[in-house]
Amino acid sequence: MTGIRLGADIGGTFTDIALDCRGTLHSTKVLTNYAAPEQAILDGIAVVLRDAGITPAELEIVIHGTTLATNALIERRGARTALVTTEGFRDVIEMRTESRFEQYDLNLQLPTPLVPREDRFTVRGRIGAQGQELQPLDEAALERIADHIAAEGFGAVAIGFIHSYMNPAHERRAREIIAAKVGVPISISSEVSPQMREFERFNTVCANAYVRPQMADYLARLQVRLKEMGASCPVFMIHSGGGLISVETAAEFPVRLVESGPAGGAIFAADVAQRFGLDRVVSYDMGGTTAKICLIEDFQPRTARTFEVARTYRFCKGSGMPISIPVIEMIEIGAGGGSIAWVDAMGRIQTGPESAGSEPGPACYQRGGERPAITDADLILGKLDPENFAGGAIHLSVDNARGAILRDVGARLGLDAEPAAFGICEVVDENMANAARVHAVENGKNISDNIMIAFGGAAPLHAARLCEKLGIDRCLIPPGAGVGSAIGFLRAPFGYEALASKVVRLSEFDAGAFNALVDGLKTTAEGFVRAGTQGAILREITAFMRYVGQGWEIPVTLPDRLFTADDVAMLQGSFRDNYARFFGRAIDGPDQAGDGLEIEIVTLSVKAQDERAAPERLAITTGTTLADAPASRPVFDPARGETLPTAIVDRAAMAHGTRVSGPAVIVERETATVVTSPFDVVMQADGTLLMIRKEIAA
Repeated sequence: MTGIRLGADIGGTFTDIALDCRGTLHSTKVLTNYAAPEQAILDGIAVVLRDAGITPAELEIVIHGTTLATNALIERRGARTALVTTEGFRDVIEMRTESRFEQYDLNLQLPTPLVPREDRFTVRGRIGAQGQELQPLDEAALERIADHIAAEGFGAVAIGFIHSYMNPAHERRAREIIAAKVGVPISISSEVSPQMREFERFNTVCANAYVRPQMADYLARLQVRLKEMGASCPVFMIHSGGGLISVETAAEFPVRLVESGPAGGAIFAADVAQRFGLDRVVSYDMGGTTAKICLIEDFQPRTARTFEVARTYRFCKGSGMPISIPVIEMIEIGAGGGSIAWVDAMGRIQTGPESAGSEPGPACYQRGGERPAITDADLILGKLDPENFAGGAIHLSVDNARGAILRDVGARLGLDAEPAAFGICEVVDENMANAARVHAVENGKNISDNIMIAFGGAAPLHAARLCEKLGIDRCLIPPGAGVGSAIGFLRAPFGYEALASKVVRLSEFDAGAFNALVDGLKTTAEGFVRAGTQGAILREITAFMRYVGQGWEIPVTLPDRLFTADDVAMLQGSFRDNYARFFGRAIDGPDQAGDGLEIEIVTLSVKAQDERAAPERLAITTGTTLADAPASRPVFDPARGETLPTAIVDRAAMAHGTRVSGPAVIVERETATVVTSPFDVVMQADGTLLMIRKEIAA
């Protein structure tokens, strides 16, 4: 798309700004301002507008993503929230499910519910599993509950009734009664997450209510400050599923923003994969606070309907807080440039999940931080130039980094600063490699079959070593990698995914009712998309299906058309084909009547997004002519286990086809690409760097 478009991504350490000014990219990184997050955006906008020579009034659209909702959930900094639920279901969010992710751990730790028991209120009234009213809603009790909520000064209300995804009438009526007496935001589960399984649905509506006042206040301040700056353009948010929604929608359903920043990174990597025709890619996004790994197949990131926030056990599914919304599926660990390094009771180096963030930052930032971080270790190993970090905006202190590492790590293990720094980097790199392996195995994939796309301020510093550990031969570092998520916002479509749970056995398939349900989801999804575009809309319809009696479902893509009774055979065949693809074979054993096992549809999804032209396809070039490096400095090479003279090359000076032999460091304003000795690096036609193993034929 042409025009003047700006992406702004608030991370835990840096706020990234990317401005696409009629095809020319301008970008910057500024430290995140925790007290007033919008101030960092305004400061960054001023920088890129000055570089582009334009005024705020010329901006045509601002696209924003943020980790503020995620951080509020992890750090428990949301509003005091009241949960109103069906009698008998008060403790669902605390009892969770019967699953134990660590079967034999007697000291199992689970996340504390967002809403404590004394703030959960129950009311009589019952909707059945088919949507029928089994017991009328006790409105008198709701009046009393509303009076109590008003008197106690709650900041938000969440309403979650059993089976409300089938019939939301009781939830809507409860909202009316409470809203008449309470002037705080009220979230109902049938709108936030209209899916079956009450634990996930109740937890999601609680999370939405918990962060809603804070996010609504922040988004309102941002809009006001942008207008005061002179930018009168519309503001859109990128949601966890990778599409754009209006600020008004985001303020009402802020839980949809929980993975918005990482989603932008996945969109960025998918766009790069499509440009180079790469159908199997693993994206690696490492910023100042976290690292994210995402598998991308056929130019699309993998998606899911649920994910977890704040896992108490690293890599363990079930140990976190479940959020039941459409999301780009990725694995995220506390491994960023600001992640704190420490030594545990067994004398092992550990990194994260605690981060120094931007305040006070790593020790080398000279902003009051005293504990060693990954950035300190990178600096000691020579990966970073202390005089040219963040384009020279931040001067790094080698002495501070060395002192912090020696005090907290070296002295504990009897190591000098350099080997201690190497140990820190090896631990964080191995943690990321393990995360990538786990994510691939969970999805039935071999991680070494992929090409890596690395971006984020810290990823290019560690990508080569990660490739060594994972057996990956090629890695792409796109232009603007340091602000990759913000650029991804500019590539994201206007899109929304609407879901609804309704259990339908194929033996009882009613084409009319099924079409009505699909049409309702289409209307909902397209309504959100039309808030941002009037162009052509693409739709993707997915049924989540299972054999009757199973506990979980698999996705089955359906054609976008009206369905008839004759489509039952098609639905059965599509399900069995997908089941065999997931599990090796379908369960086709006939029952006594001679028919196959009963199949049912559990949830329907309609994803709508505006149609975008495919990017121009580029061919990967491996280069043949090795270029001489004008400068060098000593950098520790992990593959050789020693400090080597390392070529220092300005990325902007590399011409198309230029090949630099590792070890080398390719420097630019927002990051640096460390090329270890097993790799060479080649400049591509669009400015992308290709790291490629030396033994691969040129």
